[in-house]
Amino acid sequence: MTHYKIYNKTEDLPDSWNDLTTHDVLLQPAYLKGLESASPNNIQCFYIGVFINDELVGIALIQRVQLYLKDMFRDSGVSCVKTFVKDNLSKVLKGNILVVGNLTHTGQHGLYFDGKKIAPNTFYNEIFKGLEELKSKIKAENNKTIRLVLVKDFFLNDTFIDENFFQSKKLHKASVQPNMIMNVLGDWSCNQDYISCMKKKYRDRYKRAKKKLNSITCSEMDLEMVKANSKLIHDLYLNVSDNAKFNTFILPENHFYHCKLRLKEKFKVFGYYLKDELIGFFTLILNNNHLETYFLGYDHEHQYPNQLYLNMLYDMAQFGIENKFQSIVYARTAMEIKSSVGAKPKPMVMYLKHTNIILNAILKQVFRFMNPSKEWEERHPFD
Repeated sequence: MTHYKIYNKTEDLPDSWNDLTTHDVLLQPAYLKGLESASPNNIQCFYIGVFINDELVGIALIQRVQLYLKDMFRDSGVSCVKTFVKDNLSKVLKGNILVVGNLTHTGQHGLYFDGKKIAPNTFYNEIFKGLEELKSKIKAENNKTIRLVLVKDFFLNDTFIDENFFQSKKLHKASVQPNMIMNVLGDWSCNQDYISCMKKKYRDRYKRAKKKLNSITCSEMDLEMVKANSKLIHDLYLNVSDNAKFNTFILPENHFYHCKLRLKEKFKVFGYYLKDELIGFFTLILNNNHLETYFLGYDHEHQYPNQLYLNMLYDMAQFGIENKFQSIVYARTAMEIKSSVGAKPKPMVMYLKHTNIILNAILKQVFRFMNPSKEWEERHPFD
């Protein structure tokens, strides 16, 4: 008999959850515990297990997200906060939504099922039963109505997409910005192999970027260093996050510490130092054969003259190559500069549905604004 069960805390998850998700660190209890311990203030996590009799055959991360204008539009100086834009976006997005997936990270890291043991439509049917129960629970306990359901982020050929089921639930399919991914070539055994593959123009660019670092050094931070520098790390993160025109959450100050605490050597924090002063950082998640780039931050004073961001992208590539990863997942945003270091755009889609019939009809237009098809030139750094 197929049935589902909702869990409110990672400590309540069955042991079989860990066994079922070994392919993805971002679905494992260690990471989920870190996220749960230091989640954005407007995000609450739930977990659904799908069982056949007593056997766990599928899982899903569900996030209740409370979206308000102060969270979505944090930089009042940018053009996208003009009144009519805010009004139209807020009509659709303001309030409580349920996300099947992880809003804080690019990619499909929200659900998994064993296709040999359960059919996709059977799995999703149980998940959506769970969503209905969560809607009722949130209404009863918090007097909040869920306005939107979002299932994210799928590659176009993702085997976990069930178009027939999504259509039966009247979910809209919406394109979002691509995930920028660099595949590590089999003959790259060291960073010099990567550089040697570049066209001269891009080799020169690499050398210039490294030269502009001047006396800035990069080194890995251990757990105690991350803890001691939590406030500064968070300030550097906010420098970048607050510059975004549209955002749906703010990470709390202790987020990176809890990620490092729970994931240990699977979570890396690298700091950039100028005369012993931390002026930038980036983070990585070691996800089996894939290196997932995570959040970063920097001091604006040093970003342009020292090309901090570009150097971070190069250093991420170097770590991935030297540690034998198959790919480096650079995530979305800043597509052109990421393509200049070798990342390729991989199209992605989401599925969503609003409870209001009229607002549901304009969802695609809203997501077109949130994920603009900016004119950008893909770079091709390799011969």
